[in-house]
Amino acid sequence: MDVLIFLIPIALFLGALGLVAFLWSLKSGQYDDLEGAKWRILEDDDLPDDKRS
Repeated sequence: MDVLIFLIPIALFLGALGLVAFLWSLKSGQYDDLEGAKWRILEDDDLPDDKRS
């Protein structure tokens, strides 16, 4: 039962740390372009210019 004295603050700290990381990712624009990645993967930019049609 004494271990709860340590586990509860650690759990609260880790939860707050996760919340801060999530809010930071929102503020830095990580979720701004949700559609762009699926279109960028279809682009074939690694071909040389003479091989493109």
